[in-house]
Amino acid sequence: MRVAIVHDFLNQRGGAERVLAVLHEMFPEAPIFTSVVDRESLWPQLRSADIRVSWMQRLPGIRRNFKRYLLLYPLVFERLDLSGFDLILSSSSAFAKAVRAPSGGTHVCYCYTPARFLWSYDQYVEREEFGRFVRATLPWVIRALRRWDLKTADRPHQYVAISSVVAERIRRIYGREAAVVPPPVDVERFRHLSGEPGDCYLILSRLNAYKRLHLAVEAFNQLRLPLIVVGEGPHRPVLERMAGPTIRFLGHLDDGRVERLLAECRALIFPGEEDFGISVLEANAAGRPVVAFRGGGALDTVDPDVTGVFFTEPSAESLAEAVFRSARISWDRGTIRRHASQFDVASFRDRMEHLLRNLVPASRAPVPGRLGAAR
Repeated sequence: MRVAIVHDFLNQRGGAERVLAVLHEMFPEAPIFTSVVDRESLWPQLRSADIRVSWMQRLPGIRRNFKRYLLLYPLVFERLDLSGFDLILSSSSAFAKAVRAPSGGTHVCYCYTPARFLWSYDQYVEREEFGRFVRATLPWVIRALRRWDLKTADRPHQYVAISSVVAERIRRIYGREAAVVPPPVDVERFRHLSGEPGDCYLILSRLNAYKRLHLAVEAFNQLRLPLIVVGEGPHRPVLERMAGPTIRFLGHLDDGRVERLLAECRALIFPGEEDFGISVLEANAAGRPVVAFRGGGALDTVDPDVTGVFFTEPSAESLAEAVFRSARISWDRGTIRRHASQFDVASFRDRMEHLLRNLVPASRAPVPGRLGAAR
């Protein structure tokens, strides 16, 4: 069976690229087709992969200004020749889902979300913090791309969503049903951590306005409890001006320091509404609970009063009350870690292999137990 993997673009290290790295480990001989690549930003697991990049790689300034070429990405994936491949795995939050499978081929789209810049436009503009000129001209481009996105929505034979909320979004926008397979969490990275929790609460996040981190700052100003904020982003100056003396901003930290902070925090604070939210499960893998907004991917990952607590209103008062509730619970580190293990890399592989065996025609299905041996 010949397998091809298609990814939107490979110019950053994010959660989608972590998933891609696991797909590459499952199918190490499968070529990875993409629009543009920045090889310096690749996860180590992808550096030896057969990455086949499009003509867009030669455009001036593409590495720094890849979003300016928005209208060209559909041309890349519409014209991608995948003849001869039996299984197409698209890894997509924008364009890769539009590739055409060859006759007799099966196309499975692992979808992080229908494109946010198309279907959650106001939130996307806030997230990117564009200037006035871009905000004035972008709606014309968005309308054209929305029509194209709907036109190509039927090309995958099966959608696989990262969470229930994304599956519902796929159903609402594309009119398609999606299986749910959560993305892989590197649980093993945290298994060695031990020690008693300290007094500090923790935030791990990109510091963007849409993350709603101001709710945490306001809540901990009221509570007068210690809060450590790890991460960088354009909203940091605003948050620092709001913060009282119990809140510290540490910026970007290396993995070792982040792991220690997770193991020693009283709880991870997660005030945003994310499509999945991998930091929730990383905190659980370190044995620590979370205080999360009841919405988005957290609905799939938080077991109330077992691995964390929810707050229900996007307000500092609701968050502060949830912090009080979390402090009264006797958390069991082993139970929390076992919960996280349900989302580890092995679980992701098992779920994807089971799904693919049921989709690929029996005459071309991989030998059981050898799904990673793409030929």
